[in-house]
Amino acid sequence: MTELSFACVGVRADPYAAGPTLVLRLRISASGGERVHALALRCQLRIEPSRRSYGPGEADRLSDLFGERSRWESTLHPLQFAQVSVVVPGFTDETEVDLPVPCTYDMDVASAKYFAALEDGEAPLLLLFSGTAFCGPGGFRVQPVPWDREAVCRLPVRVWREMIGHHFPGCGWIRLPSAAMDALLAYRSRNALPSWEATVRALLDAADEAPGPAPLAVPLAAEGIAP
Repeated sequence: MTELSFACVGVRADPYAAGPTLVLRLRISASGGERVHALALRCQLRIEPSRRSYGPGEADRLSDLFGERSRWESTLHPLQFAQVSVVVPGFTDETEVDLPVPCTYDMDVASAKYFAALEDGEAPLLLLFSGTAFCGPGGFRVQPVPWDREAVCRLPVRVWREMIGHHFPGCGWIRLPSAAMDALLAYRSRNALPSWEATVRALLDAADEAPGPAPLAVPLAAEGIAP
């Protein structure tokens, strides 16, 4: 059986992708000099938050994910990031291949919230591999990629920010239920507001003038949105 090993030797953002996309450069090695005719590879990417340190500002922004810093010893668990696949062309001994990883800027997704909380340094990723290899001299032998194959990737926070900034320069977005969007659209139309930014600012200004601990409850409820 041909022994396969994997390493991540680089990571970059794809500036030409339709949406935010990271490209991991994988180095794949096969033992024994036997030909690998093709490799159908699957990769699960997992964030390992316990493998780096965090500043005070980062800790505050990560409290939604892991709770107060005093509890991190028991709450700093791995986060699922992505699951992708790629077909690797035939090679002997060693090859390198790009692994595209589509990303999201949806702040309701734990991985996006984690990356957005980091100020600098690197985000620790663990790559877990599986799949099917087609090997053998003068013919095909089908063998699975062992489930214990893995590799470490250190994603520079700078690369993540450049990728998001390329697709969402100077802005962000939030996901709302359809009923809330309909109510916001009705509010915007009724008040002849020129943009969504102006709509949100009008609601925030109204909330600042309203008493009570939940400032958005009054204007949102007035438009049929549950606070």
